[in-house]
Amino acid sequence: MSNLAFALIIFSAVMHATWNTLVKQSRHKTVFIWWMFVASMFPFTAIIAVVNEPFHWPGLHTLTMISIGSVSFVLYHLLNGRAYREGDLSIIYPLSQTSMVYVPIWGVLLLRERLSFIGICGILLVIFGTFCVQMQRVSLAELARPFRDLKSSSVRAALLAGFIYSIGSIAEKTGVRDYPPVFFTYFLVIAMLCLMTLNLCRPKYRDLITEEWRGNWRLILWSGPTVMLSFLSFRYGLNMARVGYAVPVRQVSIMVGVLIGIFFLRESFGRMRLISAALIVAGAALIRLG
Repeated sequence: MSNLAFALIIFSAVMHATWNTLVKQSRHKTVFIWWMFVASMFPFTAIIAVVNEPFHWPGLHTLTMISIGSVSFVLYHLLNGRAYREGDLSIIYPLSQTSMVYVPIWGVLLLRERLSFIGICGILLVIFGTFCVQMQRVSLAELARPFRDLKSSSVRAALLAGFIYSIGSIAEKTGVRDYPPVFFTYFLVIAMLCLMTLNLCRPKYRDLITEEWRGNWRLILWSGPTVMLSFLSFRYGLNMARVGYAVPVRQVSIMVGVLIGIFFLRESFGRMRLISAALIVAGAALIRLG
């Protein structure tokens, strides 16, 4: 992985953790995410107007990838929301990140990517570090805790969210290979916003839209540019790197989230989570070398 691709994906991970922190502070998560995408459209449109990139309308193949990606990512958000209603964050979040287990497999089988031995070791280390985040102590029983009750609807929703996200990652990797990432991302965000808007047309959300804006308009305005930077930097990095490497490296966002939780939100089990964050960083470094 080149230095530029690695830097872009790391920056995207920081931005990803930042907007997730803003979402956590909101009242109604589904409505806040919709407002966040609305707020992102203004800086996105401004960039599109001045970007030094020749524009052409996407072809059928690109539109197909945009459609698959937007449906996958919207379903990912909806399934995560359903899982969090009943499950604990420490259990659900690692399970929803299982996309990085599938993505390298899809990359090899569908995109004919080749992963080095060092790169594979880095991916496995990131996966291990991600699952260690939810541990309260060092034990095999703790590591297996999220999988103990597969009958739970929240566990199944989180696992399905991770699988669906992996499909979206392959679609966008295919899309940015044949179409400028800035325009692909712009149309992807528009498609996601349209799908989210359809979901919010249901009667139960009507009063919540205004309520969320009145209560968190400052967070919404901050979240828009943040999610835009996260989306753009990742897709430019994705265009330069193997998708089997890019998605695991982006899990550095978990490390950022851990640090925010320990030093700003005063969350417990800080030592175990710092060890997990160190494993993720070590895995990302191996992927960079691979």
